[in-house]
Amino acid sequence: MKRRRTAQEQKLADDVRLMRWWSAWHREERDAVVSGPHSSVLSELFRMFKNLDSVKPAQLIGLAKSIDWNLVDYNTKLVVIHELNNAITKFREKCGLEPIDDNLPGNPETPFRAIKAIVLTPSPHCEGAHRGGARPE
Repeated sequence: MKRRRTAQEQKLADDVRLMRWWSAWHREERDAVVSGPHSSVLSELFRMFKNLDSVKPAQLIGLAKSIDWNLVDYNTKLVVIHELNNAITKFREKCGLEPIDDNLPGNPETPFRAIKAIVLTPSPHCEGAHRGGARPE
């Protein structure tokens, strides 16, 4: 005979299922971005996200600055920011640091906030991507 789940057990099971769906959806979004029209540039950025332990913040910021974000759709930008946030959070936890630690006003920006500003702030002039994909013709 099957035992009925308590309300708390049911909520936990529902939360686990929702988390799986949410994770699968984000994986699909990331895969679509990496194989989309800006794949040549963004796949390099995502490669850097995976290898944060061997990438200097200045390199990551430099690559982000080299992309003409005006040519990238907003949904793709949000996926990039989400992946960057996940990568930095995992890296900080691996190093024994707090997952999120934004600087106080007046202090220099963190690499995450600097890149987020680069990606989401429209720019009238941008150098363009160094590998095509997100570069104007």
